[in-house]
Amino acid sequence: MTHPDGVACRRDGAVGRITLDRPTSRNALDLTMIRRMLDALTRWERDTDVDAIVIDSSDDRTFCAGGDIVAVHDAAHGHRERARLLWREEYRLDARIAHYPKPVVTLMNGLTLGGGMGIGCHASVRIVSDRAALAMPEVAIGLAPDVAGTLLLSRAPGRIGVHLALTGQRVDAHDAVYCGLADHVVASSSLSPLVADLAAGCPPTAVGAEYAVKPRPALPTHRAWIDDCYGTRDVEGILQRLSRRTEPTAVDALDAISAGAPTALKVTLRAMEMAHTHSGIGQCLRQDYRVCSRFLLHPDLAEGIRAAVIDKDRTPKWDPADLTAVTDADVDRFFQPLDDDLVL
Repeated sequence: MTHPDGVACRRDGAVGRITLDRPTSRNALDLTMIRRMLDALTRWERDTDVDAIVIDSSDDRTFCAGGDIVAVHDAAHGHRERARLLWREEYRLDARIAHYPKPVVTLMNGLTLGGGMGIGCHASVRIVSDRAALAMPEVAIGLAPDVAGTLLLSRAPGRIGVHLALTGQRVDAHDAVYCGLADHVVASSSLSPLVADLAAGCPPTAVGAEYAVKPRPALPTHRAWIDDCYGTRDVEGILQRLSRRTEPTAVDALDAISAGAPTALKVTLRAMEMAHTHSGIGQCLRQDYRVCSRFLLHPDLAEGIRAAVIDKDRTPKWDPADLTAVTDADVDRFFQPLDDDLVL
């Protein structure tokens, strides 16, 4: 039986256990779930019997498929403050996890997209199972990566982070560790005994290392063409370089970027470049709030969600439909301060 609030929060020995439990929505984060998690973290911070926090999922196919984009779609059609409230609370949760005074262990077992990376990849001990698949696929719905995803991706080797941000490509557990999105690959069959050790009071860092298997990433074999193609600082140049490559993975990247929303692509590339200058997660989340608030006013976001989630026809009509129509000034506006800038 699923939890009515979409998340179960309880004590399990020496750990506070947060289990995402909204399987019909692939554990998409709504406002109730986010607030329950924040309340639990506040309660356990003062509880001397809680040594660490574990965040996992009741579904072994999905950790968290992101934020509640159906709610965002509805908000884009007239109740924009609802989406902005969701983002404010979600970003508070991401920052809380990142700066929590006790170890936070995340078990990313299965699909982990967008907001799932926000709660999973900013923790102090980040574990991905052999079933994990991670991605920031926002450009496909007319949005840019948020939840400080650009900060995470900017730490990947070479230009791999830009590649992942612009294509929305999924990476498996081994490549997630290679990109710095996670710390350990653990067999899914080992997750239960791992949690039992944590509940018994074993140190989280040592437990993660004990159960870890050696990563076998595939992305290093693609570094040459990725670093070359994404070495230019404009989307048009990236597409030109990709069009000259014959590697199947480069052809796939060309197709993925060509299908993305032109405005979202240019805003995402700018956000990735700016992420290298950020002092930490707070600064990046403030930028994300500005960018997402501006996308609520842009027609591409509602259209992208409609095509991908509501009607599922996979044929969004972007406005503008051509990269050359998106000017630097258009991109600049997404990053300007708001009257109600996010304060964490």
